[in-house]
Amino acid sequence: TSYLDVNRLAEGLKNPDRFVGLHFFSPAHIMKLLEIVRGNQTSDNTLGIAFDLASRLNKVPVLSGVCDGFIGNRILSSYRQAAIRLLVEGASVEQIDTAMRDFGMAMGPFSAQDMSGLDIAYANIQRRSANKGLDEDHVPLVEQMVEEHNRLGRKSGAGWYDYDAEGRSSASSTVAAEISQISEDLTIPLQTFRSEEIVDRLVLTMLTEACDILEEGIAEQPRDIDLVMIHGYGFPRWRGGLMHYAQNVGEARVRALYDACAEKTTFSWKTPRNLDLVFASA
Repeated sequence: TSYLDVNRLAEGLKNPDRFVGLHFFSPAHIMKLLEIVRGNQTSDNTLGIAFDLASRLNKVPVLSGVCDGFIGNRILSSYRQAAIRLLVEGASVEQIDTAMRDFGMAMGPFSAQDMSGLDIAYANIQRRSANKGLDEDHVPLVEQMVEEHNRLGRKSGAGWYDYDAEGRSSASSTVAAEISQISEDLTIPLQTFRSEEIVDRLVLTMLTEACDILEEGIAEQPRDIDLVMIHGYGFPRWRGGLMHYAQNVGEARVRALYDACAEKTTFSWKTPRNLDLVFASA
């Protein structure tokens, strides 16, 4: 259900007001988060039933509007894309994963994607490309990994990392060569990155997407995004969630960090026009 359009699914139903989306997280018997997706015609009564079900299942329910990826996967997609852009700018797979784990994430973006499978990411890229096209900053690394090398992650013994028979990971020379080649093809000058710069780039990318989600009304309030990030995506609880973390850093410092990232990246980058939405309830 991660990317299904609830409004399209409700088309032609006799009682579309009784239709609602429930996005569980894998493994569903363990993960607490449940995104309850309200379609254009979903009634308040139907929403109430969905929230009651979430309570009986001992889940943490968060109301979401309809968009590609809802709240969590939409932010996750931007996060992963930003991590891939860092690769072709000079950071390594291991460096990025380590920086984000040290920040407090349960897993780094590449370890997590190896766990879920690059074939899933590849299928999503193909779907997006066919539906509305990919953005101008898209870096075709996942496509190369899957199409040229059949590197699907842990399930195939090779993804962003190589895996031995016991499942232990190690750096991949194949992946490093692909990254180097794409950097050259795109004429991107290589840089060095400190761990703090990696964290800033990736957290701010997620924050930018979160601002758009709030402005579009997909999420009703910043704390809903925090619940999604903590209970579904491994954002460190002790930081209070993505939005709470930004509020603690403070608006002036966050704006300064956006400017610092803009100076270093070779890709498009700007401070979101709707950043004030993050701090309005702080």
